[in-house]
Amino acid sequence: MSQLPSTGFLRLPQVLALIPVSRSAWWAGCKSGRYPKPVKLGPRTTAWRAADIAALLEKLTAEPEEK
Repeated sequence: MSQLPSTGFLRLPQVLALIPVSRSAWWAGCKSGRYPKPVKLGPRTTAWRAADIAALLEKLTAEPEEK
């Protein structure tokens, strides 16, 4: 997790490099509440808070593997 900044924002390719799901699965998870909500930085720019992604990674690594 050393590549994750402590503050700032991450764009979708950076998030998907850390959390191995498809783009459509990520967006579905954002809509359902499983993943953090995005932040609009501009009309065509969406990002996620680095702190939210770090918290999600902590939660996912603490969960037992789902079968």
